[in-house]
Amino acid sequence: MVVPGDGVIAGGIRLRPFGERALLAEVDDLDAVLALHARLTATRPPGVVDLVPAARTVLVVVDPTMLPLASARTWVLSAPTGVAHVATPGRTVEIPVVYDGEDLHPLAAELGISVAQLTARHAAADWTVAFTGFAPGFGYLVSADWHYDVPRRSRPRPRVPAGAVALAGRFSGAYPRSTPGGWQLIGTTPAVLFDPDAASPALLQPGDLVRFVPVTGRSTAERPVDARGASPASRAGGGIRVQAPGLAATVQDQGRRGTLASGVAVSGAADRAALRVANRLVGTAAAAAGIEITMGGLPAVRDAAASAADLWFALAGAWGPMRLDGRPLDPYVAYRWPAGAELEIEGFTHGTRAYLAVRGGVAARSLLGSRATDTLAGLGPAPLAAGDVLAVGGDVVGAVPAVDLRPWTPPAAQLEITVAPGPRAERFATLAPLFAEVWTVSTQADRVGIRLDGPPLERTDTSELASEGMLPGAIQVPPDGRPVILGPDGPVTGGYPVVAVVTDADRDLLGQARPGTRLRFRHAGGTSSRRF
Repeated sequence: MVVPGDGVIAGGIRLRPFGERALLAEVDDLDAVLALHARLTATRPPGVVDLVPAARTVLVVVDPTMLPLASARTWVLSAPTGVAHVATPGRTVEIPVVYDGEDLHPLAAELGISVAQLTARHAAADWTVAFTGFAPGFGYLVSADWHYDVPRRSRPRPRVPAGAVALAGRFSGAYPRSTPGGWQLIGTTPAVLFDPDAASPALLQPGDLVRFVPVTGRSTAERPVDARGASPASRAGGGIRVQAPGLAATVQDQGRRGTLASGVAVSGAADRAALRVANRLVGTAAAAAGIEITMGGLPAVRDAAASAADLWFALAGAWGPMRLDGRPLDPYVAYRWPAGAELEIEGFTHGTRAYLAVRGGVAARSLLGSRATDTLAGLGPAPLAAGDVLAVGGDVVGAVPAVDLRPWTPPAAQLEITVAPGPRAERFATLAPLFAEVWTVSTQADRVGIRLDGPPLERTDTSELASEGMLPGAIQVPPDGRPVILGPDGPVTGGYPVVAVVTDADRDLLGQARPGTRLRFRHAGGTSSRRF
């Protein structure tokens, strides 16, 4: 059930729809956000998956099978006002910075000050971590000493280098690792901002006082590293040797749950349904990990050192030529994999991602409740490389081969995607073109997001939007007007308006979209078109 609820409500809260599984509660300022977040945290009912505070909003994410969206709306509006936010004193964290960012000179000119004045004022300010998000270890810093409202770039960079110190709106921050981003870059820090093996993984915590300490010259200290677990390579459990990873191959499961407020994305399989089916076909738990293979081109061998018992496996999702020791295979069928036999998966002719499931699942280190590789944040097992040997787990739950009489078909070249209302449709003259046009998936399409080619959507409100919580399937519109659909590894906060949100079921369809795939959007059932 979709609940628009976008009017101003008691207590100064404006509830906005965010798809079929979330609501965006908007208030006047950051102090009101922190107070609202404290009230909601203190009265949190079962079924609330995430509460994500941001500059002026709290994103409330629910499991609608446990807490219907209408009930969540009532809860948000009835949270007791007597529970107030009480600021607790944090630590003081000093962050060394070399002021060498590529946006430093043009930004100073735009602000009407010199570079020396800009860097001196940034370093002299006492910054506080207001909240975290966007990526693990990324803190949104505010300061009463900082009086500039810095515009984001009109087009985000595909990759911002790790350690970049940046400004956007009235916030400052530092990127824990290389990610896309639209903030203005003014410097570089060697500080390690997120380490999953540390007792406290994030260097910056809400409430911490932060001071930027200028250092001269480009630092030779160690740059921030990927915040990921060890490679899944192992010889234990009857391993599978990857001879080549193709375009990309990663370990994925059904993703992380309840970690958005820590800046950790959902991640997991881009086509979750395909991985669940592949697991079922070999009697493996639905939540077990498998291998997500992008565009094909992955040969693998059952390690000859494995036990004599054959291993069951199945492939689901994208279609293309597949063979076991030269014998052709069909998708959605369970097969035995003898020790020493070579599995060849060629380039896919239909769809983008296939899932290789093995009986018992792929064994890998669990991080924050999941074995999934997050390509944006660098969490989880490293992307697969030639020579990796994957261990087999013990997540066996059923017989094999499973009985399956469903007539499976290959992924389509044109997709019809159902969307529910987003929170920022009113910033556009009309969203009619979103539904009238046939959009094309551009070459900028990966697990982080899918940029669409088509006519730009016309914004009527071009004012800066304070960063707010995001979800996979959110359709953001950057200043150039061309929509971007966030993927499973997409950022958990962002500052571009979300006009609609792909329904949970159709997110799996997007996992098979490849450059050139055509998309048409349609309204979710029961949704008034006037919301768009």
